[in-house]
Amino acid sequence: MKITIDRDRCCGAGQCVLAAPDVFDQDDEEGLVVVLDESPAPEHHEAVREAASVCPTATIEVTE
Repeated sequence: MKITIDRDRCCGAGQCVLAAPDVFDQDDEEGLVVVLDESPAPEHHEAVREAASVCPTATIEVTE
């Protein structure tokens, strides 16, 4: 799994952090998404897919 984000699209909703806190965080300045692990371990894949699906601006792209 590979994660790509488009920070220009992020609105800082934080849904990704709630869904996959081991993989996503928000920066302190603007609250925009930060990827902590671009190639997460298999045990995090389901949470990453959920994070991508609940993102209101489709900022997160997951490649399997």
